[in-house]
Amino acid sequence: MLKKISVARLKPGMFIHELCGDWMSHPFWRAQFVLKSADDLRRIRSSGIQHVYIDVTKGLDDRDAVPAAQVQQVVEEEIVAVLSRPDETPLQVSVQEEMARARKVHDQAHKVVRTMMSDVRLGKAVTLEDAEPVVEAITGSVLRNGGALLGLIGIKSKDDYTFLHSVSVCTLMIAFGRSLGMNGDTLRQAGIGGLLHDIGKMKVPDEVLNKPGRLTDEEFDMIRRHPGDGHAVLLETPGIGDIPLDITRHHHERLDGSGYPDRLAGESISTLARMAAIVDVYDAITADRCYHKGMPAAEALRKMWEWSGGHFDQKLLQAFMRCVGIYPVGSLVRLESGRLGVVVEQNEGSLLTPRVRVFFSTRSNGYIKPEIVDLGRKLGAGGGDRIVSAETPEKWKVDPGRFLLAE
Repeated sequence: MLKKISVARLKPGMFIHELCGDWMSHPFWRAQFVLKSADDLRRIRSSGIQHVYIDVTKGLDDRDAVPAAQVQQVVEEEIVAVLSRPDETPLQVSVQEEMARARKVHDQAHKVVRTMMSDVRLGKAVTLEDAEPVVEAITGSVLRNGGALLGLIGIKSKDDYTFLHSVSVCTLMIAFGRSLGMNGDTLRQAGIGGLLHDIGKMKVPDEVLNKPGRLTDEEFDMIRRHPGDGHAVLLETPGIGDIPLDITRHHHERLDGSGYPDRLAGESISTLARMAAIVDVYDAITADRCYHKGMPAAEALRKMWEWSGGHFDQKLLQAFMRCVGIYPVGSLVRLESGRLGVVVEQNEGSLLTPRVRVFFSTRSNGYIKPEIVDLGRKLGAGGGDRIVSAETPEKWKVDPGRFLLAE
């Protein structure tokens, strides 16, 4: 049985099932282990992690522990309560109409980022002439219909994660900023910051950056230096603005002061850096890496809401969730009818009732003829079903991306 407790109540002999924080905040890539040493306890407490889940069937219990099911119910009720209305940004075209253009934009952005980062690894400078056309193309796609690119960013290769993550953060920053009413140069600068925010990782040796096991203190320090290293690289870039510099240096700062590199807290962290922190963590924890399996987007948003007390700006997190949806485009969901579907578009009326392309029956364990189900409509009008859970493709051995990209 899983239970949640404060880090202050941790003691040797407990089995840690999950650390309540993003993986870049602590050196424990392997999050499930028996807590044995005082050194591990010290490292957890010094990381800024405030709560953990323990498995009381595999280790010691605690009298103040709260059952995981109870925590989850409270979190889900809070999310539904604060997200009573979706983002209502007007769309120029449908997701389907934008998808072909979005694929080209995404592929080109990936190539440009790969080249830029490879150049930095070789000691070359970053030039805005490379970054600006990418940001302009991504902005154009988001303005037409952000759902297309937001769906594509969920499709990542483990080997290309660092490059694709930068494209994703750029896309999400632009979509997020636009949903908050940002435009013009601010939106463009936010996109450049998202595209270049991890440029400092090119100063980290590959064997550390992609290490599948637990990091030593020295290796974790190397990882934690990347915001400062990236900031130093960008200071040498002619024409770079204050916003990309701020985002690059401060996207790992946390509201409670537990982040890095400057241990900023509260109002000392700019709005755009707070936005970047949310976007960066969301994309990181939903992606497969060599040291962890990505979460379904809906579960990731629920986890981030749990962590938001000390780590994130709750008002901005609410706005981000309205921007991407409780079930973001590209999410695999199971319906009450037993069908699996991929979310293809948000519904203007409710974040809980997106448009879904169903393609698989869990009851017959086989594929069915794909069709669009609008969960905001009644039975007989293309709807009449509801989401009961977010699912992982691995559980059902399906590839939702095939059906998201269907013409």
